[in-house]
Formats: sequence, C-alpha cells, structure tokens
Amino acid sequence: MSVRSVPTDEIYEKYLEKAIAEINELGDEIAHAVSRGAVPVLGSGHPLADIFLLKHTPKPSEVQEGVAFYGRVGDALLKSLQRLRIDPMEVYGTNCLKYDGEPAEEARSFLFRELHIVQPKLVVLMGDDAMAFLNDLEFPLSRRLEPTLGELQELTPTVQAIVVPDIDESLDEQAAKTRFWRAFKALGPWWAELPPY
Repeated sequence: MSVRSVPTDEIYEKYLEKAIAEINELGDEIAHAVSRGAVPVLGSGHPLADIFLLKHTPKPSEVQEGVAFYGRVGDALLKSLQRLRIDPMEVYGTNCLKYDGEPAEEARSFLFRELHIVQPKLVVLMGDDAMAFLNDLEFPLSRRLEPTLGELQELTPTVQAIVVPDIDESLDEQAAKTRFWRAFKALGPWWAELPPY
C-alpha cells in the first residue's frame, strides 16, 4: 500500500475548514446560551491566527454589533498592527465574557474552546482582568502569567503571551495611550522573528 503525499497547502486548507466549522459551532452555542435580553459578542478574525487578542469585557459598541473589537478599539488596534507591519489577517480577537450576566464557568469553557480551535502562537492579554481570567482557566501545560507589561512570557510550551494595559482604558488620555503602545509594540519584534510557513 502506498502513502499518498499531500501538499502542505491542502493540509492547511483542511485545518482551516475544520477551524471555521468549530468557530461557527461555538458561536451558535454562545448565541443559544445568552440570558434573556442579552446580546452575545463573538470573537472575530482568522480562525487559525498566530496572534490571539484577549480583553475581559465587551464595550457598548461591541455589544451593539455583536463582534469583539468593533468600533474605536478595533480602529486603534488596526492602526497599531499596521504600524508594526503585522498582517491583520493573522489576528483573532475575543473577550473573556461573551455577554452580560454570563456565568464565569461558562465563559471559561467558551474561552478554553476558542483557544483550542485557534491554536495561536501568541496571546495578547489586555489588562489585569483578562490576565487573571486566563490564569484561572488552567489551560493544559500553562504557566501562571505575571503582570509584567510588554515582556514575552511562556504560557505553554508552544504559546507565548504578552500582557498589555486594557485598550478600552487607554484611548482617551495620552499617557495611557503611550503606556499601551510601549507594551503592545513588543509584538513587532516577535512577529519579525516568526518563521514563515
């Protein structure tokens, strides 16, 4: 019996199809889990992204559209990614809490699955609440992250993490914007050293 060689692009396409189906299934489950009157806010971006952006709580513009990182925050992030020459198509963003009033255990379960589906190489934690939430997740082989801004940390043997200030709290004051940028720009060197596929 011969083993057929499968081109790398074909293998990637199969993984991508699977990730899209799993993200869509997760989105359906989140939509069905919401409390009466609440609006789910789903993750957005590439389902096999190298970079996974994580905030704690959706803001009103995200709730209105039902999409994480929508509005002012998304515009600011897009500009920051472009400034660092990071392809926005290699980014996935979500919130720890998917809707108002969500039980923490359910939110942890949804986030655990999102991380498992996307399988990022880097998680960017935006704020202390997001970092604490991820630390409590107890992802397999994970290490506890420290609130050291802008420094690469090992989350798991295959995933690194960077903690940055909460972007939602960083847009209205110049000192806060500068503090966010100083930490966030660590993505640039990390991205530049990432080996091509």
